[in-house]
Amino acid sequence: MRPLRATRPTRSLRSVRPRRPRRRPAALLLAAAGALFSLALPASPVSAAAAPAPAPGALTPVAGALTPYDISTVYTAGVSSGGYMATQLHVAYSGTVSGSAAFASGPYDCAQGMLATALNACMDTLQDLRLAQLEQATRDRAAQGLVDPVANLADDPVYVFSGTRDTTVRQPVATALADYYTHFGARVRYNRTTAAGHAWISPLGPNSCAVTQSPFLNDCGFDAEAEMLGHLMGPVSAPAAQPSGSLIRFDQNAYAPGGSAAALSMGDDGFAYVPASCAGGAKCRLMVALHGCKQGYAYQGFGTRFVEGAHLNEYADTNGMIVLYPQAAPTATLENPNGCWNWWGYLGDSAYARHGGKQIETVMRMIGALRGSTPPPTGGTSVTLPSVDAQDGYVKAAADGSGAAVGTLEDLYGLALGRGTDGKVNRTLLSFDTSRIPAGKEITRAYLTVDRSSGAGDPWASPAGNRLLVDVRSGCFGGCAVEPADWAAPATAAGAAEFGPFFSGRAVSGDLSAAALAALNRGGTTQMRLGFAAAPPSIAYLFVNQSAPVTLTVEYR
Repeated sequence: MRPLRATRPTRSLRSVRPRRPRRRPAALLLAAAGALFSLALPASPVSAAAAPAPAPGALTPVAGALTPYDISTVYTAGVSSGGYMATQLHVAYSGTVSGSAAFASGPYDCAQGMLATALNACMDTLQDLRLAQLEQATRDRAAQGLVDPVANLADDPVYVFSGTRDTTVRQPVATALADYYTHFGARVRYNRTTAAGHAWISPLGPNSCAVTQSPFLNDCGFDAEAEMLGHLMGPVSAPAAQPSGSLIRFDQNAYAPGGSAAALSMGDDGFAYVPASCAGGAKCRLMVALHGCKQGYAYQGFGTRFVEGAHLNEYADTNGMIVLYPQAAPTATLENPNGCWNWWGYLGDSAYARHGGKQIETVMRMIGALRGSTPPPTGGTSVTLPSVDAQDGYVKAAADGSGAAVGTLEDLYGLALGRGTDGKVNRTLLSFDTSRIPAGKEITRAYLTVDRSSGAGDPWASPAGNRLLVDVRSGCFGGCAVEPADWAAPATAAGAAEFGPFFSGRAVSGDLSAAALAALNRGGTTQMRLGFAAAPPSIAYLFVNQSAPVTLTVEYR
């Protein structure tokens, strides 16, 4: 795995001798993700009204049957990493989710797949989170079908809370979330004046308002759930004195792609609170409530304290609302030791914030089950393949292809595309072990994901309307190691996909053509070449993937 580094200044494409290897373990930064909820657990449990004990069950009224609950509307809400996940679910599936609430978190895909950005821009303010670019990236994804149409967000209710004493996710980050939604036409209510620490705010919280400590349930002297639910749903009835419905403990493995929740950093057990009226067939709403780091059921004996202390079950009873409590879980490695939801792309899930994201799809399957749809098979429907570092590189040549040579700056700045300061035009070569695509499966879709490292000029506008294209070769263009002849070697499927303009962060290609899908070599290596259709007449280039491999995602059935 390549290291996650801070953004570098723009570099030229002139030859510089590499001084260090490109990839190192990112253990220190991964461990730092625990800054979201970093204090020890208290010995005392959450002080809440008596709650029903969780009982084994299923997300359908009759285990094994497809008798759905009558669910009219779906909302999401979460705190910290759960707040980021609530927003990801809302934006990615705005055709299903009608509104969201976020305590102590920031805008959609703020981290852009980089833990360093998550820490420095999406929790602290040491780095500009570049809101306008995040918004444009959302529009681009919607245009590519990777998230639902952004028009769905217009007039959706959104509740944002940020405490003035929160030093874990700074208030300007939450303000950016409110601004993000406002720019898409959502109806935002933003509570930014409460002197709260980093926590879910609840009258059942055992902590005083201003602290940041486990169990991260703070009592701030007002009913935040009444404020939140009232904005999302309209006027709500007063909460029940104590919950009287059923708390179901269900198997999350049944909804996880591949059948293993642990492989996604999710727990075996999830929970759903179902009022008697909803179980009896009444029309009800659904709230998906997402805990923060170190609040999951499987985290060091934390148990159901968030489930009991969030003050949602009491409102569920009196307002016809089922509450789904999915559970993240810690990994045994430094990828996610604190059981956070995936909002920066851990465990190699580059699709974490969009359609195809493993945790997102798992939760969406749970929502579907509650509504009566059959969960898809858990044998897995996609595989994401990292490019093979030893066979990646770039080749530079004159515009007519003469004088081709292998580029030398990959280890320092990434893979080059476009025209550099030496007047040469750069094309990038990537290798993928496509033998990992399961045998006997029909490939239905494939696409590439890259991350911009730096650049200069706009190669898409040099000349106007220039296109960044993907060529596919079944096997290798020549030898599988990068060589000068790769610059112009024939492809099995030329111009098989295209990347739209992107000037920061992550970009996803269009879908590979049918010819390219047929060219994926099930027996070994498939190579791909990225290059601009026209040679830029002046300096205009970008570097990609200095700190992480390019990925090829292949979907199949």
